Amino acid sequence: MVAVCFVNDKDERKVATATAGQRLLEVGQAIGMPLEGTCEGQMACSTCHVIVAPDWFDRLPPASDDEEDMLDLAAGVARTSRLACQIVLTEALDGLEVRIPGEARNIQRF
Repeated sequence: MVAVCFVNDKDERKVATATAGQRLLEVGQAIGMPLEGTCEGQMACSTCHVIVAPDWFDRLPPASDDEEDMLDLAAGVARTSRLACQIVLTEALDGLEVRIPGEARNIQRF
């Protein structure tokens, strides 16, 4: 099992338990986190944008060029921003902490 701590824009924390192999997006949605995931994990939007805690960021595989391109369109991007649909949980990520920005931008609506 993999524990993940989600922090919302009001600094409220909610811990979810996941199975290795699950995507962070699915785990957050299952516990009611405001991760829209408009494109259903196809990396065609940025509505699952999360900010990974700095001490966890370097433990993730690097973002692909396509993910970096989508993050360029996300609201409130930080140095440790990622798309939750692209983070596959592993046992090594047990304890991962991510923050959900207060706003999301869905480029499909423009």
